[in-house]
Amino acid sequence: MSASSAPYSSEPHHLVARLRFRHLNLLTEVQARGSLRAAAQSLNLTQPALSKALAEIEAAFGFPLFLRTPRGLKPTAQGAVVLRGATLLLAELGHVHAEALAADRLAAKIRIGAPPFVAQTYLPEVIQRLVRHDAPLRVQLQEDRVPALIQSLQRGELDALITTFPLQMLESERGALQSIKLFEVQFAAIAARGHPLLRARRADWIRLAREPWVMPVEGSMGRRLIEDCFRHSGVPVPPPVIEATSPTTSLQLVAAGLGLGIVPDVALLSHGPVPAGAVGQIRVAPEPPSSAVALIFRSGPMNPRIERLQQALGLPGLQDRGPPGAGMAPA
Repeated sequence: MSASSAPYSSEPHHLVARLRFRHLNLLTEVQARGSLRAAAQSLNLTQPALSKALAEIEAAFGFPLFLRTPRGLKPTAQGAVVLRGATLLLAELGHVHAEALAADRLAAKIRIGAPPFVAQTYLPEVIQRLVRHDAPLRVQLQEDRVPALIQSLQRGELDALITTFPLQMLESERGALQSIKLFEVQFAAIAARGHPLLRARRADWIRLAREPWVMPVEGSMGRRLIEDCFRHSGVPVPPPVIEATSPTTSLQLVAAGLGLGIVPDVALLSHGPVPAGAVGQIRVAPEPPSSAVALIFRSGPMNPRIERLQQALGLPGLQDRGPPGAGMAPA
């Protein structure tokens, strides 16, 4: 499908003058349905009317957003960027509407995502500063694996993340996402109290490979970290006897003597469901690597909720920072 030959302007007011939020909804519906016929039925429009509207939208942008294929409509590379932006804008509109409805009775809400160990060890004090401020914020906290959190941020379902992150995940989003490094977290190999490896002056990964392991699920950042530790030492990765999605559950399983594990060292200091001394740190060489924990948020106009979160984290305001992506730090 080709865009109109009308002159194209890159100025934002050009799009503001020609596009409406209903156009954004139309685009996301076409993407979701995969064909004009299905999208037209969903939107209660005729197919010619939808085709005309789509042509007008493409003319406003100055390039085609979809390609016709035997399997239906497929976003172009530029169209994929526009569709992601449309999804974000629609999600933010819904968030603004909900916040406005509650403005006369509730504080503004900030949606924060974090992996469980960050949420349980680092965030309570930060959240306390947000909710006990003179102008308090309501906090909605989503605990999940890092890839899922980044996807939620991209879709506009979260305002910010406080999380470890793989640099390669953000490289493709440079310009769309910003990050500010907060601190480094060290990971520790652990075993249940009384395990012989806890008495060893030093163990290597060959020795650890002979033990049963409790690991995060395949494809997760925690799983990749463990696999990299073995591979970098030239040791085949042992198959886990147990896989768990929750770091807290993994810690409990290790404490029960069901296998070794790797957790952030701060998890050993927290007052969680595992009694103090139930697990210990194995002195292994080389040590598991550290990882950066960062504040990650979408680039764009200053968001007052992010500004407040930065204050709670003890960070300078957005106006004190460099250009988008300047805060990227290697994990």
